[in-house]
Formats: sequence, structure tokens, C-alpha cells
Amino acid sequence: MLQLMNLIPERYRDTAFVRLWAWKHIRMVFFIRPTVLELSDRRSAVRVCLNRRTRNHLGSMYFGALCVGADLAGGLIAMRLIHRGGDHVSLVFADFSADFHKRPESDVVFTCEDGEEIAALVERVTASGERESIPVTVIATAPDTFADLPVATFVLSLSL
Repeated sequence: MLQLMNLIPERYRDTAFVRLWAWKHIRMVFFIRPTVLELSDRRSAVRVCLNRRTRNHLGSMYFGALCVGADLAGGLIAMRLIHRGGDHVSLVFADFSADFHKRPESDVVFTCEDGEEIAALVERVTASGERESIPVTVIATAPDTFADLPVATFVLSLSL
């Protein structure tokens, strides 16, 4: 069975893990059906498709769906590191700010590149046992509509 799992590309396994975890813990994340495009110790990228579940009355992505995508992209690296370490560390976002630059009228990709800072936070929290927070930046783009221009920028306070 393990050999069979190794034949499945990692991004499909990551997406399946996220969706199963979301089904059990946070149904809102499951509802929008995110896809993990990339997940490493340094970077995460998650796509949320524009569809009837995520579209607002103006035909663009609903800001709640944008916030869920940012939450997921910002927390995935920490989840991965915590899971790998086997430690019991709780993850929450203590603070959230968003700047919406353009109306995303297509699928949105959320990217977080703060992996080094997140890894250092996980190490500090694991060693000390005390809660600490850092700001994590997530950039949202709509590649089909605006190429690499950000449609939104999020800053979340990751608290472990």
C-alpha cells in the first residue's frame, strides 16, 4: 500500500489530506474544495475555484471564500511542520488584515512564502511550550484574469 501511495503525485495527496482534514474539523474549508498546488517547508500555494459556491452577487469571488483561501495557505506550512514533528501544538490565527486590490473574476491562487519564519516559530514553541505569534503574508492572484498581479494581500497573525 505504501508503494502505491508513492506513485500518487504529492500535490494530490496534499489536496486529499486537506479535504479529509477539513471534512472532520472545518467544514467551511471543505465546502469551497481547495486544491493544494504546492506545499513545501518554504512555500504553500492553494487554488480556490470560482464557482457557484465561492461567487458573490457581482460575479467575483466572495470575500469569505478569499479569507478561507488565505487562512489555508497561511496555515498549511505550520500544519505540515507540526505534523512531521509529532508534537501537540495548537494552531490559530489571532489577527487578520486584508487589502483587496482587484475583483477576482476567475480562480484564485493563494501563496505564502514565509516558511523559514514559520519553521523558526514552530521550533521556538516546541522548545518553550509557550504560545508565540508571527505575521504571515499571503498573496492572492487570479492568473486567468490578471496574470501575476495581486488581487488581494493578507496578513495573518499565526499563533502557535
